[in-house]
Amino acid sequence: MLDIKFIREKSDTVRKALRAKHVDFDLDAFLELDTRRRDFVSRIGDLRAEQNRVNDEIASLKKQKQDAAAKINEMKELSTRIKALEEEFRPVKEEFDLRILYLPNIPHESVPEGDPSQNKVVREWGEKPSLSFKPLDHIALSEKLDIMDFKTAAKITGAGFALYKGMGALLERALIQFMLDLHVIEHGYIEVSPPFVVNRATMTGTGQLPKLEDDMYRLKDEDFFLIPTAEVPVTNIHRDTTIDAAQLPVKYVAYTPCFRREAGSYGKDTRGLVRVHQFDKVELVKFVRPETSYDELESLLNNAERVLQLLNIPYRVVLLADGDLSFAAAKCYDIEIYAAGLDRWLEVSSCSNFEDFQARRSDIRFKDGGKKELVHTLNGSGVALARLVVAILENYQNADGTITIPEPLRKYMHGRERIG
Repeated sequence: MLDIKFIREKSDTVRKALRAKHVDFDLDAFLELDTRRRDFVSRIGDLRAEQNRVNDEIASLKKQKQDAAAKINEMKELSTRIKALEEEFRPVKEEFDLRILYLPNIPHESVPEGDPSQNKVVREWGEKPSLSFKPLDHIALSEKLDIMDFKTAAKITGAGFALYKGMGALLERALIQFMLDLHVIEHGYIEVSPPFVVNRATMTGTGQLPKLEDDMYRLKDEDFFLIPTAEVPVTNIHRDTTIDAAQLPVKYVAYTPCFRREAGSYGKDTRGLVRVHQFDKVELVKFVRPETSYDELESLLNNAERVLQLLNIPYRVVLLADGDLSFAAAKCYDIEIYAAGLDRWLEVSSCSNFEDFQARRSDIRFKDGGKKELVHTLNGSGVALARLVVAILENYQNADGTITIPEPLRKYMHGRERIG
């Protein structure tokens, strides 16, 4: 959420962000609403000050054993006026509190301007596999090896889900364990295992609601949601709390399944694992000082890259233009891995700095001496598994139809060297 003072004073900057992020929002009407809101606050405040003055006079008259009836009647009249004004103010405040949640975060000055065609490749790592045969895609490979079953998953649930079997299920579990161990042992994150179902306040705090509700899975009988990413519950660990400055940065890593309806994406990549409604992910979340947040973003990005380096998966880092940024992000790097069978780059991580946008919505602060300030929050996938599985199967396939297991995963897969 943006600071209302910033919105008033930097309205041109806010308008630019609205255009860049393609958010339809009547800023002029909102600023008029804010003026009405402030007028009510001022009038109610003046009446309360008058009420306090009369209350002091009543106390003084009673202390002097004088008649306070007239002042008591004045007090009652003031109370009636305040109550009426508060009733009139309530819908104005509710509308203001809701509408401000639809304003997106402001892109950082280092972010390129423009649509996704202006995204900038920052660096590439590794070499695409050189195969002496025509590579199969992960769908054909998983069918031949009987390690995934998309037809049965569709029967159980519907399109956009996968059933991992045998060595496929073991590969998925090995990747989760490998990444958790890496981020805890090598990178110093604290592992947490959060709920996979969250309430509306939690979803609102990280910016998924109210704007993106159509993309979320909501429970029918309770106002709960299946999480779209571990970012949501993990960031809310510190909602409505103040962190001791000495503890910063606070770094968490969590494995969760993730659930996304992707309401606007039907018809895209409907086969296989490239676009699914449920996928596993290891997520990195940081709470940091504002002055260090962009250095911490680079560090978080490096942590996510380390996963792919150890697995020897070729990847590239892409700095997103402002027209491709998420609603809540101020700056974001995508990590895309290469998959030989599809001959495509696939996004497996978005590493974002939200500055104080989520912290203001969730009231997450840190205390340095006697002063309280909003933290900056960051998160990134470290990394998402569905597309990583795609790249491992397609890049590590052999001419005989087997899959070589990347060396770091073998200890998690009972010492096996191949899937065959």
